Amino acid sequence: MQGRSLVTLDDISLPQIKDLLDRAAYIDSHRREVAHTCDGRVLATLFYEPSTRTRLSFETAMLRLGGQVIGFAGAQLASVSKGESISDTLKTVSNYADIVAMRHPKEGAALVASRAASVPVINAGDGGHMHPTQTLTDLATIRARKGRLTNLTIGMCGDLTFGRTVHSLISTLCRLGQVDFVLISPDELKTPEYILERIDASPTCTYRETSDLGEVIGDLDILYMTRVQKERFFNEDDYLRLRDTYILDEEKLKAARPDMAILHPLPRVSEITAGVDQDPRAAYFEQVRNGMLVRMALESALLGDELPGYQVRKEVQA
Repeated sequence: MQGRSLVTLDDISLPQIKDLLDRAAYIDSHRREVAHTCDGRVLATLFYEPSTRTRLSFETAMLRLGGQVIGFAGAQLASVSKGESISDTLKTVSNYADIVAMRHPKEGAALVASRAASVPVINAGDGGHMHPTQTLTDLATIRARKGRLTNLTIGMCGDLTFGRTVHSLISTLCRLGQVDFVLISPDELKTPEYILERIDASPTCTYRETSDLGEVIGDLDILYMTRVQKERFFNEDDYLRLRDTYILDEEKLKAARPDMAILHPLPRVSEITAGVDQDPRAAYFEQVRNGMLVRMALESALLGDELPGYQVRKEVQA
């Protein structure tokens, strides 16, 4: 993976994805040993739209590996406010940094950046399209909770139209196979056709669509909640009408399996009540920690900086 960019997880093989998850688990239990893996390296975080968790996760990952961080958070702080193109920004930043993490509100922006840059670019979210490092985070959390990534019934609930985290996760799970998806949304926020086609193309994955969370919650191994994203709506009235369609609370959880795991990419607004945080099924703050670990794994892998003591999977070496 050394020297490559990551725009979507389709850019890398399934053995490489599993290897990144293994690296993250190794890092978690060998924090001291890996603390100087990326000494002398510089990460640039170019965030053209607001972010707290994702940006800080990327930056903390590099700092914990011994590297340093530069960048901006908000397009108004960058030369794009003067009319500079993404390509020119990336060509410039490539002279400063060894690797770039970029978030942008426009779909396809990460691909443009990766083609312009002379260093690896990691897509930290592009519009409503893809969010590969969140998917790695989700996979790491699912594997930690369930011990596997297949033979699962996974419910996706909320904004399935604009939810790039949902689109990324479904696409990768379809590559792994043997997942039954339950797609829970109002009619206005249903899963895009190209994602449904991705599920249909998998010989071992299925899906069903519903608007009733209570009707299906008892069937689920994983419940992936999402917020209705105000920033994706053109009409505020539509947002206000739909934002509280699904609210997961302690009462609804009574119908769920005792070992179901609740995931959420965060930030949450009102879709999960604070009372659920104390439930042992709540895994969304574990996702935050796992996000830092998988980004440590990814940054070091793309830079070609080996983790001391880590043994690479044989199928990755082949």
